[in-house]
Amino acid sequence: MSSRHPKRIHPQHDSRLLRMMSRVSRVLENAITSAKSACLPSVALLLVICTSAFAQSVDKEPKEIAVVELGGAAERSITEGNSTFGPTVAVEVTPIENWLELEAGVTPLFRRHSTEWTTDLLFKKPWTLSPKIEFMLGVGPEWIHTNAYGTKMNSAGIEVAADFMFWPSKKHRFGWYLEPGYDYKFGPGHEHSLGVSGGLLIAIR
Repeated sequence: MSSRHPKRIHPQHDSRLLRMMSRVSRVLENAITSAKSACLPSVALLLVICTSAFAQSVDKEPKEIAVVELGGAAERSITEGNSTFGPTVAVEVTPIENWLELEAGVTPLFRRHSTEWTTDLLFKKPWTLSPKIEFMLGVGPEWIHTNAYGTKMNSAGIEVAADFMFWPSKKHRFGWYLEPGYDYKFGPGHEHSLGVSGGLLIAIR
């Protein structure tokens, strides 16, 4: 009857196996470290780009194409001493940002036995007083058609106006305005008049 003895592993084999496992472990550690160092900056850059794009898409408002003014007007003739009243409508555009505003408007004014239609074009210089308040000073020509006691007459004139615009929201969608002005007519009588208009502002985007 033969007896079997278990094989014994030589100590040299144990040390080789341990060295091999140590090398494999170091290789894996280096690979993981390299992967982390390569990926983290890319992930951070991607996060920065995405955050910036999202912020721009949220904060960027469409630029306004024009502003519509709807309101009422009153005028007092310094020369003749009479007053007229009526509605007014105007459209304002910005050809040069912070430097030039163009306003074209029509205003019919009424008093007893007289109707006056005024069409004007104002060249305005804007100033931003705050995110919600704007001020503009403008001057420009006007054309006046008058029908008084059955007599029709056309004349040219010049207008100077100060425009105060108030926006409840910084997005400038709806607001209100107040515009005092001075008119001088080149027609018969060379009439001088003071007027004021005011009403609603509607931004078109």
